[in-house]
This record gives sequence, structure tokens and C-alpha cells, in this order.
Amino acid sequence: MGTEDLARLAGERVDHRFKGLPPDADGLTVGELAAQRRNLFTGGFATPVLALSAERLEHNLALMETYAARHGLAFAPHGKTTMAPQLFRQQIERGAWGITLAVPHQVRVARAFGIQRVFLANEVVDTAALRWISAELDADPEFRLVCYVDSVRGVELMDAALQGAARPLDVVVEPAAGEGARTGVRTEAECAAVADAVAGTATLRLVGVAGYEGEVPQADPERVHAWLRRLVALAVDFDKAGRFAGLDEIVVSAGGSAWFDAVADEFAEIPELSAPVLKLLRSGAYVSHDDGHYRKLTPFNRVPEEGALEPAFRLWAQVVSRPTADQAFVNAGKRDAAYDLDLPFAQVVRRDGAERPATGISVTALSDQHAWLRTTPEADLEVGDWLGMGLSHPCTSFDKWQLLPVAEADGTVVDYIRTFF
Repeated sequence: MGTEDLARLAGERVDHRFKGLPPDADGLTVGELAAQRRNLFTGGFATPVLALSAERLEHNLALMETYAARHGLAFAPHGKTTMAPQLFRQQIERGAWGITLAVPHQVRVARAFGIQRVFLANEVVDTAALRWISAELDADPEFRLVCYVDSVRGVELMDAALQGAARPLDVVVEPAAGEGARTGVRTEAECAAVADAVAGTATLRLVGVAGYEGEVPQADPERVHAWLRRLVALAVDFDKAGRFAGLDEIVVSAGGSAWFDAVADEFAEIPELSAPVLKLLRSGAYVSHDDGHYRKLTPFNRVPEEGALEPAFRLWAQVVSRPTADQAFVNAGKRDAAYDLDLPFAQVVRRDGAERPATGISVTALSDQHAWLRTTPEADLEVGDWLGMGLSHPCTSFDKWQLLPVAEADGTVVDYIRTFF
């Protein structure tokens, strides 16, 4: 991933496209604005503005790098969480094998910024997308892409679209996480049929098995471990049947952000196969973590001796109305904050440069451009105050912002993260 790819981002001009940034920065390049090291609170930023903590971002990147290494896992963090090539680069610089993505458009973004290894966690049956992927593979011998297959019909469609390709497309069979789960082949017999269909083509190459334990119905440690053992057993059975003959490595992949400890445990038990096993973990939400969904679900709650992720997002909004003693409104809403899993969490209030806990303040609802606040008698809140809020679910937070300031603890903005959704 060349520095020239990312230099294009630093050369982008700041203008009306990027909400929250200082109006007087219009016309500066992103790099010029970053070099000014403005303060988030006194440097002309307009509310609402979503900021990432520089220190917590660094902490989270380092923690998952060491976690994967400690457990002998390759790491392909899920890039659909952030869709931020600058963060992709930091993840790869910290030893990531590559980047996981969900749909072909996201692969196009990754390729535009020089990503050389992609795990595409979906079956792709779109002819135009498959032909583009094939052209990328044929044009660049160093580029590798692995994607799911979960049906014989899908294999047939992929094969038809890829006729004439110089390189076969690497695929992994995806077994479903259970009845009623999202995608994936429902039975081992059907998995074998899909593998047979792949073997009958010249355009596809079976390189392993993969799935997503986060879709296990009524997931608990026992059920998740049991499904992961099924995934490993499928790889072992395929290998015994000679389905991986001639490979330099066999891919076995799983791992979202809620059960990667179970993945580490079960992947540690993978027996020796006919080729070395690439044990590929795909957790993505760890980069920013959060103050809600993943704070509750993170595996580090179960293994605190291995560390702890830190929430790196804070959404700053301003009190624009205080109509009654028990109600207030700030100028951030559904356009700015994730709300699919939890409402934002009121954390701190800033007034005249001083910051204090948001005691007695809670977010009760969101409109498009307003958050509804309930305040108790101990709440000290006035029109004009800045309210700092934590968010839940990073995947639906990043996508609302095209350019996010990265701020140090004292408010100094040291970088800007560009997203592509």
C-alpha cells in the first residue's frame, strides 16, 4: 500500500462536503489543516462533530495486533466497519494479513488504495463485479482475493461470469451457523456438494472453509464453541477427502467482534493438515470499540487478563434548546449518530473550557437533527453547552461521517480520517 495512494487524501480540499470542520478552513488541503493542529474545542470546529481519540485508537490497534500474535492467528480485520484506507494501512502496518470486506464496491475502494489481500465475506454472483475482480487478479500477480461460496447455483453463476480468466478465483465454503442463521450451507452433505461443484470448474479454486460464529442462534459459549468445532471438522474432512490437494496453505476463517476468544481457543486445536493452515481472524469493530453494544459483548470481558479495548468515539453536540427543567435538545440526531442498537450515551458537559460528568442527563430519542435529552434536578445544563456523547455500534457510526478529526486528550486534532461508504 503505497504512501502515494494516501497522499491523495491529504491533498483533498476542505469544503462544504465535510460537516463539523471549521468553516474558515475552506480551501485548505486536509494535510494543511492537520498541520495546523487546531483544538477541537477552540479551533473553530462546528457542532455536531464526531471525533476519534488518538490515544484510544492507538491502544486498540496495538491490543488486537498482540492478541492475534499471541494466539497464532493471522488477522484480516473487517474493513466494512470503517471503510477508511488510512486505518487499513495502520492495521496492515501492525501485521494484518489483509482486509476483510463485505461487498465488491468495498473491494474497489481497497484496491484504489493498494490493498493486496482481501477476504470477501460473501458469495459474489454479480457478473460485472466478478469480471472486475478477475481483471484485477489477472493484472496484478501479487493481488489475492478469497471469497465465500454457499450454493451450487452460486458456483454455476460464478463459473459462467469468470470464463476466460487467467487466474482462478480462490473460494472457501461457508457452512451456516445454524438453522435460521444468515447465510451459508445448511448441512455437511450440501457443503460437500458445493465443494464438488467448485472442483468441476476451471475458474474457481477451493482453498478452505470459513463462516461467522456471530450468527449462531441464541449464541452462548457452548453453542459458539460447538459450531466452531463443526467448522474445523469440515476443514479436516475436506482435507482427508483430498479436496485441498496441491495447495500451499489451507484457509480456515471465522471471528467477529463478540466471540474471537472462542475462535482463538478452537483454532488452537486445528490438527495438522496436508498444508499449513492460515487461521484467519476477521474482527473489525475493535478499532473504535464503542460505549454500548461491543462494550457489553467484547470477549475481553471474559478474558480481562488479556487486556481491554477502549471506546474511541465521542460525538460532540451543542445544547440549542432548554425549554423545561427536565428537557433539553442538542443539535445532533440520526444523521450524525448510530441508533440502530442503542441511543447515544451522555458522558460529559463542556462549558467555558471546563469539562464535567453529564450527571442527570440521558438521551431518550433522536430526530433527524436533534437529540432529545431528559434532565434530572442535579443536571447542570444550559443553552450553548457542549455535550460529549458515546455511541454504540461502530459500523453505523463511521458511515455518517466522511472526514473525522482524530483528537488527542487535550483536544489537539492531529489527523483526519477519510471514509468511503
